Amino acid sequence: MIITIDGKKCVCEPGEYILDIAKRNDIKIPTLCHHGGLTDQGCCRVCIVEVEINERCDIVTACIYPVEQDCTVLTDSERVTAQRGMILSLLKALAPESSEVSQLCEIYNAPVNERFTRKDGGKCILCGLCVEACESLGTSAIATMQRGIDKVVSTPYDEPSQVCVGCASCAMVCPTKAIDVKESYGERVIWNRSFLFKFCKKCGSKIGTLAELIRASHKINAEVPDLCENCRKKAITDAFAETYGF
Repeated sequence: MIITIDGKKCVCEPGEYILDIAKRNDIKIPTLCHHGGLTDQGCCRVCIVEVEINERCDIVTACIYPVEQDCTVLTDSERVTAQRGMILSLLKALAPESSEVSQLCEIYNAPVNERFTRKDGGKCILCGLCVEACESLGTSAIATMQRGIDKVVSTPYDEPSQVCVGCASCAMVCPTKAIDVKESYGERVIWNRSFLFKFCKKCGSKIGTLAELIRASHKINAEVPDLCENCRKKAITDAFAETYGF
């Protein structure tokens, strides 16, 4: 099947999403809430494009639009540019302190919309990636709380979560660096809790937080590791070499 994106013909399979096809063919479509390891939800809508099928043109969200037949896609048409600018303007109002959103606003000439800017707004665009990442690990330490303009991502009652293990996966997938993480040599502070790090007894490198290592060990009924991954691999290699005389 052939899809033409900005004049470039791209081969794809039925059901593939436009954003994935574009990435594979080095065609840039801006996005904020897309992450390769998580489910696309089309929350930010920055990746909108114009699709033409049988002389009908529609604006769709590229990360969740499956291609079912040959079509033509424009990533920066006049309609797309205008609507993307409005979307970014609203995201800027939601997260006025986000440099990532501000940069996209400049690139796409988003109109200034101070009327709707949240006075207590920070960097969060409420994309939900952090919540999904936490759920995928089975902890569900954070969730979307409240409604409307008061909606935030937090731990229950904004109190230190007893199930959080301090892995910081939520912060790693956040597109706007909205989750506050502080680290020193021996500990990490996130979601109002401090977590001690575990270090490799051989090379001294950081393995992870003690809480996440304990949780992972319980899952597989094993002891908490004392070695980092590299040192574990080397130890196994050395053991084989000694046993078989390599």
